[in-house]
Amino acid sequence: MSTVQISAADVNKLRQQTGAGMMDCKKALTEANGDFEAAIDYLRKKGAKVAASRSDRESNEGVVIAKTTADGKRGVVVEVNCETDFVAKNADFIAFANSIADLAITNNPSSIEELTALELNGTKLADQILDQTGKIGEKIGVSKYEVVNGEKVVAYIHGNYRLGVLVGLSANAADADEAGKDVAMQIAAMNPVAIDKADVDARTIERELEIAKEQIRAEGKPEDMVEKIAQGKLNKFYKESTLLNQEFVKDSSKTIAQFLDSVAKGLTVTAFKRVQLGA
Repeated sequence: MSTVQISAADVNKLRQQTGAGMMDCKKALTEANGDFEAAIDYLRKKGAKVAASRSDRESNEGVVIAKTTADGKRGVVVEVNCETDFVAKNADFIAFANSIADLAITNNPSSIEELTALELNGTKLADQILDQTGKIGEKIGVSKYEVVNGEKVVAYIHGNYRLGVLVGLSANAADADEAGKDVAMQIAAMNPVAIDKADVDARTIERELEIAKEQIRAEGKPEDMVEKIAQGKLNKFYKESTLLNQEFVKDSSKTIAQFLDSVAKGLTVTAFKRVQLGA
């Protein structure tokens, strides 16, 4: 039997690395004379599902959960990953992902780090994730966490938890829930880069103009026409890629801006987040 003193910090460190239980970690370190690698081997030999052995695995499967607070003023979307589609479809895994979204809704953390530091059922979420990794035998983790605040926030989940959207509206108008869902479905389908022209990143505009100019020159157009034609292509980009200027998928005679204005005068989108699994 080892005479090496095993500290609580050592036990916790091994637990963080492996996801194994506290007593199992203490026994493993004792048997291994405090050698962490040997302790991990000991755990594996005893049949423990060790999270550390999964650290190099890809966890590109999983689910995306989008939810809002009861008052509809704030929404969260989280992506919780695993390794296989089989686990992603498991009811217990989906319930665990939902509990993470509920934790975010209740506590309003500002980052994934703050989220995983919160307690879930009396235990830190980070430790719960390790426990899930040990139980399931796959690498589990939270890879994305987004928040939208607004006068009215609508959440939408598309494609069997593979894509989640949050839409913030400027007012909680009549039919706002239905309109918000329609806009969220638009965002899911069309993946806009920004709400409106003024919201497009300057680097994106520069890149689109540069690509347009090269295309125009390749077509043999005179140099004095390049800038004008490029601006026309940029306007087309705005129409196709900014939410309020896109044609409404359900009614191509209207833009999203016009559709929202028809629901309630002046109604518009103030923010949106789109999270796609593995993207």
